[in-house]
Amino acid sequence: MVKAFVFGKFLPFHKGHEAMINFALTKCDFLTVLICCSDKENIPATTRQKWIEKTFETDKNLEIKIFNYLENELPNTSESSQDVSKVWSNKFKEFFPDYNLVITSEEYGNYVASFLGIEHIAFDIPKQLFPISASAVRNDIFNNWKFLPDSVKSDLAIKVVVLGTESTGKTTLTGRLAKYFNCSSAKEVGRDLIANSNSFEFEDLYLVASEHAKQIDKATLEQSPLIIIDTDIHITKSYANFIFDKTLGVESKIYNSNKADLYLYLNNDVEYVQDGTRLSENDRNLLDISHRKILKQHNIDFTEITGDWEQRFNKAVKTIKRQIEMNDKKHWA
Repeated sequence: MVKAFVFGKFLPFHKGHEAMINFALTKCDFLTVLICCSDKENIPATTRQKWIEKTFETDKNLEIKIFNYLENELPNTSESSQDVSKVWSNKFKEFFPDYNLVITSEEYGNYVASFLGIEHIAFDIPKQLFPISASAVRNDIFNNWKFLPDSVKSDLAIKVVVLGTESTGKTTLTGRLAKYFNCSSAKEVGRDLIANSNSFEFEDLYLVASEHAKQIDKATLEQSPLIIIDTDIHITKSYANFIFDKTLGVESKIYNSNKADLYLYLNNDVEYVQDGTRLSENDRNLLDISHRKILKQHNIDFTEITGDWEQRFNKAVKTIKRQIEMNDKKHWA
């Protein structure tokens, strides 16, 4: 029986890693993936484990192990060095005493195999099949988003929700922002499913909540890590309270899909436009109060967006850019 292992930080797990693991599975009877996570890294090993598990959930001859280590005890480098490889090989002997194969996409794989007295099979060391590395993703996630498996994208996506009462420019701003950042967007489905804000049933809101969550999930897997979302579950819950005086209960999966990194709230300090399907202006302003109440109940902090259309757009752009920088620091600093 051929037992093999691959190892790495998988920070983040990308399609090059995925291809290497698929290759490794063809070379052995049983494969172990060892995730090496240092105490200085922000993304926990369990999250990386989830990424790989979801990608290979149908492979029964694969297991995933976690090794949490301290950087002051083990060298934290991907450099191809005999000295570094010797130190790590001593640790690998503890994990894999009876393994006979190691598979890597790095030159140091030869050193590790030599120290362990086992075989090394190299996979695409020049990175020709998948010209990507984890450091390249960390340095520029926007241009390298296409190299991430779907299992990773939901955790690294940057979700921005545009909120506000009726006739405050949510849909227009969502479109402008998506075009400016060349990113994905999730449209408001309420206007499609409920043609008139003055005439619908309470049960319709469940469909709105479900379909909107699907739109968000779909957008998360598209061409950009940034997703601009037109309204969210809190607004749907607010309509339930405001129109029907009832609480809309939804499953946790819908909340998880809606959970965002940044909430932009459009103030109702713009001209009200009645298109024949909206609430009256007075009710629109009362709905604004309802929205804010629901957001407070759910501990949602938001950035208030005021002023004319151009001022709103410019403030939104600046706020989103700042959020992108914050997300980079949160994941990779």
